[in-house]
Amino acid sequence: MTTGHLPRADWADQLAAGCAQLAIALSAEQQRRLLAYLALLAKWNRAYNLTAVRDPALMVRRQLLDSLSILRWVDAGPVLDVGTGAGLPGIPLAIARPGLAFSLLDTSGKKIRFVQQAVGELGLGNVEVVRERVASLARPAHYRCITSRAFATLADIVAGSRHLLAPGGRWLAMKGVAPRAEVRDLPPGFAATIERLHVPGENAARHLVVITADGPAAAD
Repeated sequence: MTTGHLPRADWADQLAAGCAQLAIALSAEQQRRLLAYLALLAKWNRAYNLTAVRDPALMVRRQLLDSLSILRWVDAGPVLDVGTGAGLPGIPLAIARPGLAFSLLDTSGKKIRFVQQAVGELGLGNVEVVRERVASLARPAHYRCITSRAFATLADIVAGSRHLLAPGGRWLAMKGVAPRAEVRDLPPGFAATIERLHVPGENAARHLVVITADGPAAAD
């Protein structure tokens, strides 16, 4: 791994403390890669509008720990991260789950270029980067898990990617406030549960919607 930029000294402590609170055990190399990714993101964000979070004091919890807060649900692959943007939550999850294959998909050229650079610098052999519209991706029933972070409505996510989900797979949609109305708007034949996420140091509401194609939608 070659990076010409260094993370803030306090980021390592924030990451270690946050992972301990989330009960996530990461090796020293995994933590090093996460911090190198964050440093690379901070560097690129000065020239390109990759993420709305620009304050270095907020980056560990809002980009790394927020992404890792859904790690226990990411237990099977291949994994598709729809609308990955700057690689969130896909890159942190791929670092934490090196045994799973990840596809990071977006249509934005500048964001895809950043993600490709990050994947190369970090040596993430379990990650491929795809510039494509999700509805146009021709991999029927390929993915066991489809993730998204503040990407679209739940109905739109399901409609655009249902052809990609393998039997028995599930969608993991990260949201802010619990999207109960969106759950009610899911078409028949889908079951959804809303999980409250606890991101260390973060006071804003964070929720995960777990969707499967095996029953009626529910908003509890």
